[in-house]
Amino acid sequence: MISAPAPLTRDLVLIGGGHAHALVLRKWGMSPLPGARLTVINPGPTAPYTGMLPGHVAGHYDRETLEIDLVRLCHFAGARLILSQATSIDRDDCMITVQGRNPVAYDIASIDIGITAQMDVPGFAEHAVGAKPLDIYASRWRDFVAAVKSGAATPQVAVIGAGVAGCELSMAMAHSLRQAGVTPSVTVIEASDRISGLGDQACKQILTRMRAAGVAVCFNARIQCVTASHMILENRKTIAASFIVGAAGAFPHKWLHKTDLPLIDGFVETTPDLRVKGDPNLFAVGDCAAMPFAPRPKAGVFAVRAAEVLHHNLRATLTGKPLRDFKPQRNYLKLISLGEKSALAEKFGFAFSGPLLWRWKDHIDRKFMEKLNTLPSMPAVTIPDEIALGAREIMEDKPLCGGCGAKVGGPVLSTVLPMIRSTSGPDVIQGAGDDAAILRQPGGGFQVLSTDHLRAIVQDPFEMTRIAAVHALGDVWAMGAEPQSALSSIILPRMSPALQRRTLREIIDAAQEIFAGSGAALIGGHTTMGSELTIGFTVTGTRSSMPITVAGAKPGDVLLLTRPIGSGVLMAASMMGLAPGRDVAKALAVMQLPQARQSAILQNAHAMTDVTGFGLAGHIQAMCTASRLRAEIRAGEVPFFPGARNLSDAGIRSSLLQSNIEYAPSTGIFDPLLYDPQTAGGLLAALPPSAAKDAIEALEKEGLRGWVIGALREGTGPIQII
Repeated sequence: MISAPAPLTRDLVLIGGGHAHALVLRKWGMSPLPGARLTVINPGPTAPYTGMLPGHVAGHYDRETLEIDLVRLCHFAGARLILSQATSIDRDDCMITVQGRNPVAYDIASIDIGITAQMDVPGFAEHAVGAKPLDIYASRWRDFVAAVKSGAATPQVAVIGAGVAGCELSMAMAHSLRQAGVTPSVTVIEASDRISGLGDQACKQILTRMRAAGVAVCFNARIQCVTASHMILENRKTIAASFIVGAAGAFPHKWLHKTDLPLIDGFVETTPDLRVKGDPNLFAVGDCAAMPFAPRPKAGVFAVRAAEVLHHNLRATLTGKPLRDFKPQRNYLKLISLGEKSALAEKFGFAFSGPLLWRWKDHIDRKFMEKLNTLPSMPAVTIPDEIALGAREIMEDKPLCGGCGAKVGGPVLSTVLPMIRSTSGPDVIQGAGDDAAILRQPGGGFQVLSTDHLRAIVQDPFEMTRIAAVHALGDVWAMGAEPQSALSSIILPRMSPALQRRTLREIIDAAQEIFAGSGAALIGGHTTMGSELTIGFTVTGTRSSMPITVAGAKPGDVLLLTRPIGSGVLMAASMMGLAPGRDVAKALAVMQLPQARQSAILQNAHAMTDVTGFGLAGHIQAMCTASRLRAEIRAGEVPFFPGARNLSDAGIRSSLLQSNIEYAPSTGIFDPLLYDPQTAGGLLAALPPSAAKDAIEALEKEGLRGWVIGALREGTGPIQII
């Protein structure tokens, strides 16, 4: 008997991609809980690791070494990742308000959003940056160093706060600027009379190291205001600075104050089992949480230690089992970077420093990151010993891709589509063979009709619906028509009625957003349950004149493409856990963007199509066959999504690639990316060179892009790639 997956019955939502949540995701991926749907809400596709930030600022670590890849981690855990920021929680209705989309429902949720160092000082918000959130500070620092190198900024830096973080960052920034070939001026301003958070021995050694690094410290100094070029202290002293960092304490995110959550000084009050006080369905952990049962300083070590208890308690709450208490240690080892590859260690009031301690710290940090970024391989598909001929080869091949990479290949379709009986009647002008069927309207003008559905490439129904809607509308836009109406065709994984309602609400919200924004009405559809999420739409559009087809291209026309290619290889690599999260997120963001304006600008194209499952080469060949022409493609002019080239060169392939290669033979340069199946791909238009130039200028005026990638010539034959 074939075992079916457990139906989904509970929503677990992790708000924030902090260290504890990252470790929970890893443990969840090792042993998912059947029946639970996991969601992560975080503003970005990566989360910086606190322990390596000073080393990154100093130049010892690159950006990739510093960042936890949440896209890859969520894929490993089977979680959907919502790239946005939570802004509120309605605990009565169990809903999380999320920026840019409708609220997300939860049964159990956990908050791990860290802290901010944004200070309530006049001018700070406009002219300074907090040391936390880390990703914002790190990005601003990289931009500042580049400006110093180019001579656009002076190497003058000020740090507000002489705690451990402020001292570490001041020495790291001084070291980085020296490595950039300039003489830095770094000043630390501290309101008290000593370095906070350290014992006497450590303070003495840190001050010695800061002086050696050329870092000045002003104690008993309070800031009056911040300007673009300096800080003014309350004693009227002025400190010149082109880059100002706030590291004076930990501040809670302001949106927490707008909720009814129990707070202590703005931090979420928790009980020993890490639940929010008085709420059995909500947890909080990390720097955003207050632990009155065991007060501790804000330090990443406690979040890391809490992860195991949090993971256990989340599963226990979902399964009705007993919870455990978190018992943080009282004393912990502090390892502090000293700018250069040297570190200071402090525990029990004793302090030691030197290069060997840096190597130890580096080993600990890299081991932690390796645990999160080098994930265990997923188990291979089990193939029965006795199996029908041919089935083993298919199961041993690449896993079936999602999106348009799961479509039936061109060689198969080309043999069966001719079996469709020829259209008849005065209303049907064109049936199968182009992007959409064309119908004559009784009152004049034309209607185009097309249908598409996609096997999910992301776990988020909202995001997947946006992609599917844009993908379906591509056929309407490719014919120069204006979207008119849409019918949905939805398959949900088996789930409880409550989760069905939640999921369909998200799908409808996303679909209406895309279709209404494109001038079309969502007028109904059909929904069933099955083995996996599949979303499709049947769409119509109208055009007063004859719609643009693939058959009207002329010799001498150039080919204009409105979107990069490479989404297929990125999604295939993401399925394998090999694609960088930032690259996947960038591609997915583009795939959700409607192309109504591109279609309008290309209204006078001789021929047009959208680049989807058959890949760029396949759609070019379809245009050439219909127009009885041949194509020359300049490989160096074809745009690719970031990361696609590296993955393709590494041998990553979509499951549809080989079929696409067979469908569109070519000569000259061979590039697998030209056959890569695209989902919600760009428009491909054939038009005269002068019209293409005008179109690119019009696109750029609206903040859009277009690329001329080749030309059409008289004659027939395979595509020539030069």
